Amino acid sequence: MDLESAIRGHSIKKDSWRAVLTLAYQSLGVVYGDLSTSPLYVYKSTFAEDIEHSETNEEIYGILSFVFWTLTLIPLIKYVFIVLRADDNGEGGTFALYSLLCRHARVGSLPNCQLADEELSEYTKDGVDLTTKNTCGSRLKSTLENHRVLQRVLLVLALIGACMVIGDGVLTPAISVFSAVSGLELSMAKEHHRYVEVPVACVILVILFSLQHYGTHRVGFLFAPVVITWLVCISSIGLYNIFYWNPHVYQALSPYYMYKFLKKTQRGGWMSLGGILLCMTGSEAMFADLGHFSQLSIKIAFSFVVYPALVLAYMGQAAYLSQHHGEESNYRIGFYVSVPEKIRWPVLVIAILAAVVGSQAVITGTFSIIKQCSALGCFPRVKIVHTSSKIHGQIYIPEINWTLMILCLAITGGFRDTKRMGNASGLAVITVMLVTTCLMSVVIILCWNKSFLFAIAFILIFGFIESLYFSASLIKFQEGAWVPIALSLIFLLVMYVWQYGTRKKYEYDVQNKVSINWLLGLGPSLGIVRVRGIGLIYTELVSGIPAIFSHFVTNLPAFHQVLVFLCVKSVPVPHVRPGERFLVGRVGPKEYRLYRCIARYGYRDIHKDGIEFEKDLVCSIAEFIRSEKAETNVKVEDLEESERMTVVGTSSTHVDGVRMCEDEGGGETSEVREIKSAQKVRKRVRFVVPESPQMDVEARRELEELMEAREAGMAFIMGHSYVKAKRGSGWVKKMVINYGYDFLRRNSRGPSYAWTVPHASTLEVGMIYQV
Repeated sequence: MDLESAIRGHSIKKDSWRAVLTLAYQSLGVVYGDLSTSPLYVYKSTFAEDIEHSETNEEIYGILSFVFWTLTLIPLIKYVFIVLRADDNGEGGTFALYSLLCRHARVGSLPNCQLADEELSEYTKDGVDLTTKNTCGSRLKSTLENHRVLQRVLLVLALIGACMVIGDGVLTPAISVFSAVSGLELSMAKEHHRYVEVPVACVILVILFSLQHYGTHRVGFLFAPVVITWLVCISSIGLYNIFYWNPHVYQALSPYYMYKFLKKTQRGGWMSLGGILLCMTGSEAMFADLGHFSQLSIKIAFSFVVYPALVLAYMGQAAYLSQHHGEESNYRIGFYVSVPEKIRWPVLVIAILAAVVGSQAVITGTFSIIKQCSALGCFPRVKIVHTSSKIHGQIYIPEINWTLMILCLAITGGFRDTKRMGNASGLAVITVMLVTTCLMSVVIILCWNKSFLFAIAFILIFGFIESLYFSASLIKFQEGAWVPIALSLIFLLVMYVWQYGTRKKYEYDVQNKVSINWLLGLGPSLGIVRVRGIGLIYTELVSGIPAIFSHFVTNLPAFHQVLVFLCVKSVPVPHVRPGERFLVGRVGPKEYRLYRCIARYGYRDIHKDGIEFEKDLVCSIAEFIRSEKAETNVKVEDLEESERMTVVGTSSTHVDGVRMCEDEGGGETSEVREIKSAQKVRKRVRFVVPESPQMDVEARRELEELMEAREAGMAFIMGHSYVKAKRGSGWVKKMVINYGYDFLRRNSRGPSYAWTVPHASTLEVGMIYQV
């Protein structure tokens, strides 16, 4: 099945209740695995050292009240009822918010944006006009566009959120699996269980990461039943503990108990908030995974299944602990102690399975955010493997997978307890939420056209709550919270260096473009021999002639009869429809046979392999030739100032246009006309064109030349650039460009379309960039 067709079909969200409930069922296994396993470690992390469980039960009641209102205010009200509405044409996450802002104001990090990109179907959100209608929004838009510092602040905010998501991809599998395995401590002596928990957790983690390259499409159907079983399990145990141990525990849901808790515990209670915030771990996944489901399905799943089950689970644990005060706080205050002994082992197995499912969702989310960062030019290019041809978003990144596994094992073996793991995970989670709150406040004004008061109310209410939790986590810097900060600084440095170097390289290309007069002076032969075949010259430029082309002409003895300046770029939308994939135009007069082709992809799009891409590329040029209007008396000034680009779709969208057939031979067809090559070669290429409108002789001859060139073969000509800081640059810039960016460039992948190109078909010419 074609991946692009699958995406188009999946993007059409049906409103029937059957479809919505099916999506809600599936979301339980993908979205809520992490959030549903939080009862495993919340109480244990909260009671780690900062507070003690006393006979008055003020501590346990206060914590239950905090947990209940935190779950109600952040996941339910903030995410379900507000943030989910800020989708980017169905996609969610930190970069979806940033992408929305980039389209409503010119604050994007992509250097090669064009006005033609604004005509894409998905450039407007659900067909809504992007023009800012209120005074507040216009003023904010003008301020952002005129101050580069504010643009960089928005970019850094988005990058920090992405870095913390990556950090969460390290910490969540560690704490989830370790907490699930910790149930073994009740079946053995305290001094022995540590020697079993860590090895078992590490073995499970190694297996989990080792199986990533197979994808989850084969076992994905089991995820929802596992999570549903787990939610039924913890809610049933919660109900049992409530009725058996303390039926009056519901009184602790009153906010008054939060006040009593903080009044009694004071600084210790404030520091314990770092453990309480773990109850909303995984809430961001509701927004990040929005592209796979629909708003309504995610709202139904959380509001009617996940939220009630979690509340019952926490109330049940509190009811049990309210009647058991003689236990050792760091050892016995946990999830498994409240589980009846007869069903403890089955619950342990279900917990481990649920932890694996939750970890899998976080790992997949990490792959997804890195793909988005790479597409938007903020992360070095990495190898992306699509593990399923039917399920959109199932990807695998080998380098990132093994890096996550090594870091995850280091965290598990180094910390060996849920307290420090919880401190680290909590800081990563709350930082992502703070970033979302900050970006959402700008979206409310700029994209939703709401007043400043609405945005201020949003950031004051939710920003205050999250800042309180953030401060409680940050103060535990030496007790584990340093881990997400260190990981984020490393990834942030990598992202910013790559983005800075890429932008400087593009600016050099723009400033050193070759004049059209130089090209016209060479003549149609370009001053060298033109041989059969198609030469694809890769460039980042979307207009003009790159300086490296003159380098090619100077150093190569011959060139292909058809030359294409190819630019594969990303645009700030989640998907580009196949019918709008290519922009095709000419470089110079017709007889030069020089074309420019810009392939546009969204940050969630799937890049086709080399063979399919070549076919779509040649078909798009052929369709451009067929549909181009004949023009006479074209002036040199017109060629210099602008290149007229035509939007052309992929070959699958050319229903009434040119289609290309490649075979060993074939007969005539009576319904359509065929343009064939006169020479007989092993693989024959045919362009099938519609009967009407009629083509002129010149266009027909040009198509024949393109067909002959395709039969002769295609070569990829790439510039091997050496980027150096120019003389007189500061030492910081020299360090960033000469060492940082150069190291990342040498160890990153080439353009995605070139991964499957045979080495014999690739030609690289070196060139030094002084930026």
